[in-house]
Parts: sequence; structure tokens; C-alpha cells
Amino acid sequence: MTTPIVQDNQPRKTKFTFEEAVDVWLRRSAGQFQHEIAAAYVINVRAVNHVLKEVTHVGSKEEAARRLGQTA
Repeated sequence: MTTPIVQDNQPRKTKFTFEEAVDVWLRRSAGQFQHEIAAAYVINVRAVNHVLKEVTHVGSKEEAARRLGQTA
């Protein structure tokens, strides 16, 4: 007998907040790959890519650099 498939009905994250976008930049500067960041947030890699290409959350890169004590 097979185990029935159970849907968890948990909403999946589709967008980052600005604070999360800053964290994406901080994780990237620490050496994490896009797919690792996406897995940590349970979000599509495309959303991470949009942050890193500054399609969404413009200014998050500068904020992350400021928090690291660097210039963008």
C-alpha cells in the first residue's frame, strides 16, 4: 500500500522584504551561492537573482555595504 500525498498548505515566500534583501547581499558577500540563499529562505532562486541584479530592492546593496563598513 502506498502512502497518500499530503499537501501542507503552507504559503510559500515569493518576495523579499527590504531587510531580507540586505541579508541576501550580506550572505552573498560571505560567499554563499544563490541557490544556498534561496534554500535558506525557501524561495525561488529567481527572487535572489533579482535582488543581486538590483531589479528589486534598489539600495539594499548600499545598505549591506554600509553595515559591513565598506563602500558600495
